[in-house]
Amino acid sequence: MKKFLFIVVIVLCYSCSSNKITEASIKKSMEYLASDELQGRATGSEGIEKAAVYIEDYFKSNNIKPYFETYRDSFQLGEITGCNIVGVIEGNDPKLKDEYVILGGHYDHIGKGKTVEGDSIANGANDDASGTIAAMEFARYFAKSKSNKRSILITLYSAEEMGLKGSAHLAKRLKDEGLNAYTMINFEMIGVPRAKGESMAYMSGYDMSNFAQILNAYAGEEVVGFFPKAKEFKLFYRSDNFPFYQELNIPAHAISTFDFTNFDYYHHVDDEADKMDYVHMKSFMDKMIPALEGMVNAETKEVVLKEKDE
Repeated sequence: MKKFLFIVVIVLCYSCSSNKITEASIKKSMEYLASDELQGRATGSEGIEKAAVYIEDYFKSNNIKPYFETYRDSFQLGEITGCNIVGVIEGNDPKLKDEYVILGGHYDHIGKGKTVEGDSIANGANDDASGTIAAMEFARYFAKSKSNKRSILITLYSAEEMGLKGSAHLAKRLKDEGLNAYTMINFEMIGVPRAKGESMAYMSGYDMSNFAQILNAYAGEEVVGFFPKAKEFKLFYRSDNFPFYQELNIPAHAISTFDFTNFDYYHHVDDEADKMDYVHMKSFMDKMIPALEGMVNAETKEVVLKEKDE
């Protein structure tokens, strides 16, 4: 009996620890997705195909099931074939599991950039391997913890750099199929920290819903704040959250920690894995977990749209 109890304790301890987000796990994915081998992950390239396979393998190894018949949601842009990668973690509540919270980020980048000291590969570590990895890590967490009453859709897009084409294709497909979507979060460039005294992250379209206030209440602290330039630059309309807002009429926002002052390598060949702050990335993800758990487990839909403002 003692031996049996000991085994049960070990299994439970392993189960609790295996879903933890670690710097090592984040760094492992980053060093591959932002490596020179992937040649900047331009949509339709051999490099982005390798990224897609890596994400599919990650999903398979962590028991994240494909939402469609396969993980791929393919589309055509002229002669270029793009594909989004879509996984699902089914909710554990008989009723709420039919509602979906969508998490995502774009895994494509621009391919080549202006050559600097012989380097022309725009690796896209912050933009947006960082957001892609955040969505992947949250997927692994919930697949292991099984703590979500609502179902969670993990959506990773290509062709963002071509004008949000991948997310637009997927959002329309989900609308046409009648997905019962509750909210959507797009993780966009979360690889570097903001200055001390600023909120850890900011949300585009801050005034368009009560998303930030509810998320912060779930988190127990201000993780997501207001950033005036997000409104000035109309960031709400410039990232992959927008098609989901447009097609599904749900609260859909981008969360970022890049604020145009804290990283000099946007669309630059030096947007590399070694410039990412893995302590910050882990901290951000750790703080987001209780916020996400609050959202996927609330008995009612507490996040709602406001009148159009931005």
